[in-house]
Amino acid sequence: MTKRYGSQSMIAPLRTVLVKRPDEAFAVDDHIAWHYTAHPDLKVAQQEHDGLAALLRQSGAEVIYHDEPQPGRADAIFTFDPAIVTDAGAIILSMGKRQRRGEEAAMARRFESMGVPIHYTLHGEARAEGGDLLWLDHDTLAVGLGFRTNAEGLRQLGEALATIGASVLPVELPYYTGPEACLHLLSLISIVDERLAVVYPPLMAVPFWQELQRRDFRLITVPDEEFATMATNVLALAPGKCLMLEGNPLTQRKLEEAGCEVVTYKGNEISLNAEGGPTCLTRPVWRQA
Repeated sequence: MTKRYGSQSMIAPLRTVLVKRPDEAFAVDDHIAWHYTAHPDLKVAQQEHDGLAALLRQSGAEVIYHDEPQPGRADAIFTFDPAIVTDAGAIILSMGKRQRRGEEAAMARRFESMGVPIHYTLHGEARAEGGDLLWLDHDTLAVGLGFRTNAEGLRQLGEALATIGASVLPVELPYYTGPEACLHLLSLISIVDERLAVVYPPLMAVPFWQELQRRDFRLITVPDEEFATMATNVLALAPGKCLMLEGNPLTQRKLEEAGCEVVTYKGNEISLNAEGGPTCLTRPVWRQA
């Protein structure tokens, strides 16, 4: 049987992706506690998510649903965060946001049902969320250190990756608006093609920016007004083909001028309201050139 998992790239063609359609758990009564901007409209959220899934299928990806109910976990729709998938199998993470604890075990069960082996599970005091993890190349995982991912999480990720010939690169994250908000490493950067990234430099650590320069990345800078509408959160469907939230025309034009094909989706409820873009809403399980 051919192996159908492994995603040590941000841009290789997306073959299999895990998503979670919004359900009753998403329609929280206390949206402030979840740092949402308003009470979610579940029907609209489901329509938007269905549209997103259709675009993923049109790109050639197999869309698999993570259907296990997770009562009380509104953020479970953001399937990017509880795990990453390496060539050796999944690394189950440990959520820094307390309200999201438990998503990890549910995702591990889904992977097992899909035939994806568990390579490593973070444990003890380790914390790491997928939104802080960025593959700079097949063997280098940049790890954002902030309110969601800690030093022990970094250490255990390094331990897990060392066994498959990969390593971690720590990246300091800023305080910005504090511990309750969601500022991941991927809030500041998305890689969309070979050595091409969308970035928001004002919040980037200087050593990380210098590392991108050293690697000869071309950088597309997101304007301030579009950082607020998640223009930095771009999902590569394949090298130079990407999916982004509609309503970011300046960044979209810059991407197109750089040679990228851009597809947009509507995400007022699933993205703008709930602080999560297309990368957050998808867990690549298999990327293959």
